[in-house]
Amino acid sequence: MVRTGSASVAAGPTLAVVAREAGVSVPTASKVVNGREDVAPETRRRVTEALDRLGYVRRPRFDAAKASGLVDLVVHSLETSWSGAVLHGVEAAAHDAGLEVVVSAGPNRTRVGRPERGWLDKITARGSSGVLFNLAELTSSQYGWLDQHRIPYVLIDPVLEPPPGVVSVGAANWQGGVTATEHLLALGHERIAVVAGHQRRMCSSARVAGYRSALAAAGIRQRPEYVRHAGFDESAAHRRTLELLDLPEPPTAVFACSDRMALGVFEALAERGLRVPDDISVVGFDDLPEAGWTTPALTTVRQPLSEMAATALRLLVRMMEGDRPESTRTELSTRLVERASTAPPAD
Repeated sequence: MVRTGSASVAAGPTLAVVAREAGVSVPTASKVVNGREDVAPETRRRVTEALDRLGYVRRPRFDAAKASGLVDLVVHSLETSWSGAVLHGVEAAAHDAGLEVVVSAGPNRTRVGRPERGWLDKITARGSSGVLFNLAELTSSQYGWLDQHRIPYVLIDPVLEPPPGVVSVGAANWQGGVTATEHLLALGHERIAVVAGHQRRMCSSARVAGYRSALAAAGIRQRPEYVRHAGFDESAAHRRTLELLDLPEPPTAVFACSDRMALGVFEALAERGLRVPDDISVVGFDDLPEAGWTTPALTTVRQPLSEMAATALRLLVRMMEGDRPESTRTELSTRLVERASTAPPAD
């Protein structure tokens, strides 16, 4: 089956439950479901009985000769280098799989308070074999529609926590927040502020949690006034940074939870006549091409966007073939890219 889905759709048991019931591994149960021959007769019998007993719904195996050979990539925006990195990863993996990619923008628009359905209807009309959603904020009715039409899909860096059973790929955002903060602590900074994204977005809250965890581990008092939310917007980051600089005790370093917001931080510091990193250090997050264009070049946490997208496409192909990933959440590691925007605090 494609996913255990939203609450409105009867999910049924997962392949892992069937495997446990039959006393076999998940790969062995998958072989039986997909009609593989390399399974002992007695093992096949136990798995088949467990499938019938538990009411497991078998998804027909993907047939490349009958399918359209198309997958949809639905992105939040087509105007950013972020989307370009995601598209590059999807295209490379799709080429290896012999698939074509159709790209469209934004499923989370609403009209008269109801979810926009045009993109859903287009998926059906094209006969797409599966869908990848990047930074999408799907509604319960949209999840239900995908379930009802049995369309396999994978989320890339979902905005909100997906419903149980939905397959997603993201970065190790909490660890990235820890890494950025530990880098500044190692340089000698203690007054470290964070310019965060949306409070309710998964990646933003995880990065802030990592920042707080690193401060706590170092025995540094956490200052509520040093946490400012800018919604991943450059102009808002500019305003939040000015607010930080107006504090009685302003920070000596800023962790911006995206490279785009780091640009807004740079602008605010220049407006106040402050130099990076002589007067204040700045760390970003993403490692987009823009990070190397700033003056000075931006120290940032790299999340592997192209690799995340390629991983999501490969998972989607498995689901199109009737397989089911054992884990619904895949996280790829982040790492610090040290450039010239950080230094020890000024005396």
